Amino acid sequence: MDTRDVLTPAGDRRDLTVAELAHRWWRPATVVLVLTAAVVWRLVAPGLGAPPNLEIATAATFLAVLLLRNRWAAVVPFVVVAVSDAVLGNTQIMWFTWSAWAVVGVGAIFARHLRGPGRYAAALGVGVGGSLWFFAWTNFGVWLMDGMYPATLDGLLASYVAGLPFLRTMLLGNLVLVPLAAVVASLVERAEARGAVEAPAAAAHN
Repeated sequence: MDTRDVLTPAGDRRDLTVAELAHRWWRPATVVLVLTAAVVWRLVAPGLGAPPNLEIATAATFLAVLLLRNRWAAVVPFVVVAVSDAVLGNTQIMWFTWSAWAVVGVGAIFARHLRGPGRYAAALGVGVGGSLWFFAWTNFGVWLMDGMYPATLDGLLASYVAGLPFLRTMLLGNLVLVPLAAVVASLVERAEARGAVEAPAAAAHN
């Protein structure tokens, strides 16, 4: 097994190439599975009685960034919201929702080369920062576009107050799920490292 990129060597800041990801197909395959789960969850969560804004798109994005180790992984939240919005018909504040996810995706890509404690610190940062940003920007969009609140400062504040329960759910969920995504990425890397060590030993034994 080719041992390049199994674990990021110290100081290596390059992205993985398409050829390298194709060779390590389990990385994109894991991302596709998690991405599919994020789409399905967004579609079925209301019917299951899940708390509003309990989402896994942020964690899926963070996992994709770590496993693919490529800046294009930032498009993961776009795939999740585009596919699910096509079914849900979420158009009223679509541009605010999509741009909010864009910022989350861009923020996550800065963590793609991190390892160890820095990776988990970034996971907490993306979980907390992403939740707060999504709350601030999309509730502003509701106030601006939806017509539910007066076009005044009091109306804007009312929009934010009404959104606090949604923020709480999203924040608590991401405080668990985004660090969990970092754990999954680390487990994949450890499995690759173990395979890289065992394969030459098995070949020599044979």
